[in-house]
Amino acid sequence: EDITRILEDEEAIRYEEEISRNPFILNSWLRYLDFKKRARPRERFFLFERALRCLPRSYKLWRQYLQERQAQIKGKSVTDKRNTILVNTYERALVHLHKMPRIWLDYCELLMNLQRGTRTRRTFDRALQALPVTQHDRIWSLYLQWVQDFAVKETAVKIYRRYLMYDPQHREEFVDYLVSVGHYDEAAQQLAECVNDDNFVSPGGHSKHQMWMRLCDMCAKHPEEVGTLKVDAIIRSGLARFTDEVGRLWCKLADYYIRLGQFERARDVFEEGINSVMTVRDFSLIFDTYAQFEESVLSAKMNADEEDEEDEEDEEEDDIDVDGNDVELRLARLEHIMERRPLLLSSVLLRQNPHNVPEWHKRVKLYEDAEDLRNVIVCYTEAVKTVVPSQATGKPHTLWLAFAKFYEDHGDVASARTILQKAVEVAYKTVDDLAEVWCGWGEMELRVAEACSAEDDADGAAEGYQAALEVMQRATAEPPASVIRQRALEAQGRGSKTEIPVQERLHKSVRVWTFYLDLEESLGTVDTTRAAYDRVLELRIATPQVILNYAAFLEENKYFEESFTVFEKGVAAFRWPHVKALWHQYLDRFIKRYAGDKLERARDLFEQALKDCPADTSAELFLKYAKLEEQHGLVRHAMAVYDRAVQAVEEAQRFDMYMLYIRKAESFYGVTRTRQIYEQAIKLLPDVDAQKMAVQYATVEKKLGEIDRARAIFTHGSQFTNPKREPEFWKQWHDFEVAHGNEDTFREMLRVKRSVQTAFANETFYDMASSELPVQSDAEALAKMQARGQGPGGMGSAGDAAADMAGVAGQKRKAAEGGALETDMEALERQAARIMAATKEAELRDNPVAAVPTSNPEEIDLDEDDEDDEDAGAGRGRGEEEEEEAAGQQRRREEEDLGLKRKAIPAAVFGEGLAEQAAAAQEDASKAPAMGALERLRQGKS
Repeated sequence: EDITRILEDEEAIRYEEEISRNPFILNSWLRYLDFKKRARPRERFFLFERALRCLPRSYKLWRQYLQERQAQIKGKSVTDKRNTILVNTYERALVHLHKMPRIWLDYCELLMNLQRGTRTRRTFDRALQALPVTQHDRIWSLYLQWVQDFAVKETAVKIYRRYLMYDPQHREEFVDYLVSVGHYDEAAQQLAECVNDDNFVSPGGHSKHQMWMRLCDMCAKHPEEVGTLKVDAIIRSGLARFTDEVGRLWCKLADYYIRLGQFERARDVFEEGINSVMTVRDFSLIFDTYAQFEESVLSAKMNADEEDEEDEEDEEEDDIDVDGNDVELRLARLEHIMERRPLLLSSVLLRQNPHNVPEWHKRVKLYEDAEDLRNVIVCYTEAVKTVVPSQATGKPHTLWLAFAKFYEDHGDVASARTILQKAVEVAYKTVDDLAEVWCGWGEMELRVAEACSAEDDADGAAEGYQAALEVMQRATAEPPASVIRQRALEAQGRGSKTEIPVQERLHKSVRVWTFYLDLEESLGTVDTTRAAYDRVLELRIATPQVILNYAAFLEENKYFEESFTVFEKGVAAFRWPHVKALWHQYLDRFIKRYAGDKLERARDLFEQALKDCPADTSAELFLKYAKLEEQHGLVRHAMAVYDRAVQAVEEAQRFDMYMLYIRKAESFYGVTRTRQIYEQAIKLLPDVDAQKMAVQYATVEKKLGEIDRARAIFTHGSQFTNPKREPEFWKQWHDFEVAHGNEDTFREMLRVKRSVQTAFANETFYDMASSELPVQSDAEALAKMQARGQGPGGMGSAGDAAADMAGVAGQKRKAAEGGALETDMEALERQAARIMAATKEAELRDNPVAAVPTSNPEEIDLDEDDEDDEDAGAGRGRGEEEEEEAAGQQRRREEEDLGLKRKAIPAAVFGEGLAEQAAAAQEDASKAPAMGALERLRQGKS
């Protein structure tokens, strides 16, 4: 039938003829198949069979044939006969194409879909045998996918073992599968091999630490399944290997024995872990787990007692199945564990640092709170043996002192002395530590003596005081002469150098000598005390306080000149500021002793004290010096001292010192003498204090009726007073003019204020142009203006003018001629005019339009500059006038082009009279022809 259908198709006959001529050409068959692409499957399968009979090793023909066969059975039942035909077709194809992995993969996928387990496994094995090893990875990926879904676990495990022979790096995947199917023993073995293999790299990116912790978890949670490995050894090896997971590993080891039912072994593990961990975090983890375990066991026992007797005999609870009721015992065990927690925690901290002195004290305190005296002694003994002073954290000598105090408190003074005798022989890190031990020993002897005194035991008290003195005499004794010679040779380089122990340096300890001096003053004689103080001075270890104590001691015993000698030694030994207290005490006691009897000697002392005295501490000495002169000397000497003081003290105290100087001068010589002081103060003080002093000076002159002098002082003070920063000064001047001035003086005050405001406004302009931070004082602003005057361009001229007006920072402005106060304002006006002219010139160069004059509605025209302009223009020649006239005409044309208009000035600015004059002038100007600025200026002058 197929042949008949072919013979009936003429087009097909053409392809048949081509095939008959060349049956072994692949393209002919492919063209014929393409022609038959719409034919029935049966016809195409027949054509494929004919083609494969001629070309049995053609991969392309087999691939298309198998795909069409597979597409035909898609969605059909696995029992369809066509599935068998397809399987047989694959088998026929593999006879010729057994080296093609794609054919094997498609065949295996077909068998996986047909759920034929044994045949699928064998086919995978055949594929692995047929293909080269370089292509096995393609087969194994599909093989393992099928194995994971396969129901027979034993088969899957065996296949995985074979796969690990091919690629051991995927052993971790095998472990995951074994865990999923419950084969924990083999999973632990495989994971142990991963951990032990140094070359193993986890495909999932897990580290050795993570795999080790997983192995420990697996062994601890499944102790009965994991029987081939030594779990205890594995976990203990992890303890030494991973120190950051010690707490978790101890808990896992204990959990391993708990799951096995070996509760006592688990308790031993907990105790061992608590006594070996080094961190508080690990300790807290183990202790909490331990307490939880004991609570769970106690709960289980209490529940078991409530049940029937048959339930109590369960084999899984052998540990809690004992004769009698042991609930109380287990409860006591739990309470004991909780009570031990502070001591166990202290042990952890001491294992971290056995030289931690504060922690040893805390541990002793725990035993003292528990009233365990035996363990207190044991703890102190262990502490002083363990702590090395050179490595100690804290003060190691406090352990010895506390140990001796413990025996002292319990009445065993002899043992306390023995402890202290051993303590003074320890090689401490610093001399101060050894000094504290000796002082503590002396204080203990004093306490013993006081206790004897309280019990009316005079002999015991005397022995105690004498023992305290002997102890401190031993402490302050110098080393033997042989030791001193040895140290001298070492210093000269003639002997082997060794570190000098603290015992040989103790005799120069200030702490020891201070305590010894106190004892000598209290218990010794005057001669022994003086000898002790003199020894301190010889050793050159005296402090200012020791000098003060020695002088006070001599003064109490009526040795006044000797005390002054001690003061002389003290002020010669120390420098400022340490000698400050010595000088003040020396001067106070000398004046108290001799008052005015030895005035020259007192003056010499003050001069000696002030010679090197810093400015910040000299004020008090000057005041004492002046007071001495006032009470016992001459007034002019006192005034001379005050005059020196105002120049010597620091700047912050200078204003107050001037005020005191003025009050003293007024009280001794009268108000008129203060004028010289006021003028000196205004000259030397900073600007802020100078303007305050000017106000005070003006107030004094006003009270004296010297109005003109007060006005001149206000005028002078205004030079360094910014109206925006110091409005109070200008308000006082304003009130002064209102009360004592007239219209002319008031207008003069306003003119001065504008001039000064212009000068300071120019400073602000320069400050903003330079984009710098705001100035903090007038002197700083003037200094910046002077610095800018050295720059290029037109700004330099304005800066120079401001610098000429201001002078350097810290100096007062002076008049151009004569130096009188009356000429200062005239110089200021001339300088302000120069500043304004330079500014206008710079603006004209930069922007000619901006140079066109405009009216200021708030300006008050005092017509005072016209006279200067007339004087300046009187000497001009005819040629200059013609040039100016031509320039004026050009200026008028520019103004007309720009359309500039004059703005009226409010009448409130001038008042009634001046407003009428302004209106008349405006009317005359409207009638007159248009003129430039220069013509209007000339007309106004004429």
